[in-house]
Amino acid sequence: MEFREIIKFFKKDISEIFGWLPAKKEGGKVLKKQETSNFLLVGVVLVFFFLGIFGGVYFNNYIIKSLNIFLELSSQMETIQPPGQTQLPGETNPSSYLPQTTQEKTIIEVVKKASPAVVSIIISKEVPLYETYYESPFPGMPELKVPQYRQKGTQKQKVGGGTGFIISEDGLILTNRHVTLNREAEYTVVANDGNIYEVEVLARDPFQDLAVLKIKKEKETTEGSDFSQKKFPVLSLSDSSTIEIGQTVIAIGNALGEFRNSVSVGVISGLGRTITAAGGGMIETLEDVIQTDAAINPGNSGGPLLNLRGEVIGVNVAIAEAAQSIGFAIPINKAKRAISQIKTIGKIVYPFLGVRYILITPEIQEERNLKVDYGVLIIGGETISEPAVIPDSAAYRAGLQEGDIILKLDGEKITPENSLAKLILKYNPGDKINLEILRGEKTMKIEAVLGEKSSD
Repeated sequence: MEFREIIKFFKKDISEIFGWLPAKKEGGKVLKKQETSNFLLVGVVLVFFFLGIFGGVYFNNYIIKSLNIFLELSSQMETIQPPGQTQLPGETNPSSYLPQTTQEKTIIEVVKKASPAVVSIIISKEVPLYETYYESPFPGMPELKVPQYRQKGTQKQKVGGGTGFIISEDGLILTNRHVTLNREAEYTVVANDGNIYEVEVLARDPFQDLAVLKIKKEKETTEGSDFSQKKFPVLSLSDSSTIEIGQTVIAIGNALGEFRNSVSVGVISGLGRTITAAGGGMIETLEDVIQTDAAINPGNSGGPLLNLRGEVIGVNVAIAEAAQSIGFAIPINKAKRAISQIKTIGKIVYPFLGVRYILITPEIQEERNLKVDYGVLIIGGETISEPAVIPDSAAYRAGLQEGDIILKLDGEKITPENSLAKLILKYNPGDKINLEILRGEKTMKIEAVLGEKSSD
């Protein structure tokens, strides 16, 4: 369609719509008013024409730009993670929490793996129940009464708690001796899944604060309707001689006897510590223990101290009450001997010399005016029940006396790092040992045949 025809079309269309354009005169000449209207019509057409072109270009660019922004946002939303989450390679579920570091991921995995083998130990005992009644203490004055109390039967109640961990599929549990000292009590364990099992105390270590329990036979039915011994999850035992100061450790235990399988994380703060621990009605000196800053609380006693491979490196045993974040664990290598003996001979056996002593240090030497700064001084306790030399023991038969200083055992000098107890553990009951002692001003050599001290 030519431009002239377009004008005619719009002229006709607008004329019909608005009805304000005048008609032609006779002879075909257009009035001046008619000519003005033609120019106006052309202007209107041109304005609409350019507006159409401009609008088309503008809106086309706007739509394309908006579409590009939408597509870009859509692609970004597929990779955006919630705050604090970083999706690791191989992870397919961004809605669950994802560990932020490799160490964090390792700790989570260790706890998940170890927790089923950690148990809470519940100590229960029959305790008396009392009732209140009122009685007049004055004859003839029945209206004046005072409260009196009398026993009315007994009731089983929880009197303590601790932690242990399973070390064999048939249900052997390792814990602390001070957790099991109450011989009149009954012991049960609660697994992490909530199952409760009755246990018996197989042995209490006579020298280490360790005890071994056994879950009473728990049977399950197989597909053939036969009964078989239930297998329990177990923890692997590490070599505690290889641990390093600064190594990350994990403690799991029944904190405060209330919060089952509580987890704390820390490092090994020290090795080879010697401490005097009191609790559960006993006081003992523990040598060569592990110090850690992983939180250990009452109730954690007997729980495992784990490395990042999920292996047990120690048995949590004590805390320093006057400090913060100072706890102690018995190296697991010390427990391996007891575990092996329980499995083979059913009890824990130690070589036994039979003396009470204190380790000589420069401070003890000065305090007691001794001639040497090493060895052990044989000395009795504060009561007659704590003699320096135990009657009918290996030391008694060898002639050792109170006040003697044992300097060497089979040529090895006795020091804080090489204690008498550590040296004796290299031998078995019935072995002969040679002792070098200082009695007054005289150095002597005495032969002794080690006796036996077994678990009860």
